Amino acid sequence: MGKVAGGLAAAVLLTACGTAGAPVVPPQTTPATPATPPPASAPAAPVQALEEAYERVIAEVLPSIVQINTKVGLGSGVVYDAEGHVITNAHVVGEATVMNVTFATGGSPRKARLVKTFAAGDLAVIKVDDAQGLQPARWGDSAKLRVGQLVLAMGNPLGLSGSVTEGIVSALGRTVTEPESPGSTGATIAGAIQTSASINPGNSGGALVDLSGRVIGIPTLAASDPTMGGAAPGIGFAIPSNIALDIAAQIIEHGKVINSHRAALGIRGNTIIGADGQPTGVGVGVVEKSSAAARAGLREGDVIIAIGGRSTSTMAELTEALTTHRPGDTVPLKVVRPDGKTDTVTVTLGELSGE
Repeated sequence: MGKVAGGLAAAVLLTACGTAGAPVVPPQTTPATPATPPPASAPAAPVQALEEAYERVIAEVLPSIVQINTKVGLGSGVVYDAEGHVITNAHVVGEATVMNVTFATGGSPRKARLVKTFAAGDLAVIKVDDAQGLQPARWGDSAKLRVGQLVLAMGNPLGLSGSVTEGIVSALGRTVTEPESPGSTGATIAGAIQTSASINPGNSGGALVDLSGRVIGIPTLAASDPTMGGAAPGIGFAIPSNIALDIAAQIIEHGKVINSHRAALGIRGNTIIGADGQPTGVGVGVVEKSSAAARAGLREGDVIIAIGGRSTSTMAELTEALTTHRPGDTVPLKVVRPDGKTDTVTVTLGELSGE
């Protein structure tokens, strides 16, 4: 599962790379003959061309990247339009409704206000009060991405404004769920872009950019390695630009998400742990009125153990399974009733609310 890579970014601790404590080299008894340096040679043409492409993209895109500062932390954002709308992650904004933004190109902080969050997809839109001089990003079509494509991640990791890391598109179409914590929305992201570009705390909400200078994703998560107890290097995830643009456009036009395009059961539940300490299913705590679950006859106390033939031992597995379906799909749902009997019901899925 992913680990949130934004939101609460701590101050960076820098260690000086000086000479103190360096090993002492004893003097030479015989004077050494200075080595003759090889003649300087120009970089190979392909390398030089790649460097120039990086430089061009960075110079073009960085003015569209902002640092978002709230009372509890910081993250990144991407300028969406000339009116001052900025796309970021919901977990970067958190509970804040007013925040300050600063720019990689300098200048005084500007006040911004929350327009709306879409917590289920970990996206949010804020609006800068003073939009003068804002440079909207150019957006790309994430549906055209290819595995192996070179990308740059731009943002403000650890508060280091205007930082850039490079990597490739490692995989497409991942489904990842954020761990639930005070700094996370616990969102499930469908169709995520996996990248080897480093995503560190503070990068969240920034830009994943192709070498044409187009934003093709919103960096959101860094994978964690449970065996090492920390981040797994080179495994990060970004929300595809097509999803981010669709959600942002709805928020700006309607003030909320009116079409999430995501299936929903209409329950609130939690993971049930068995006697052996292992998860056994999703306990239904609340069945929402007139929801798909209510129409299918689900009741409080039921335990969902599979949907559409896919096992759902945890709430995250249930949520991820739902991302493989569309609103209106009819699927079998396997449940264990409070009396211990196992039952299979047919559910016509509803749509995940944008509230």
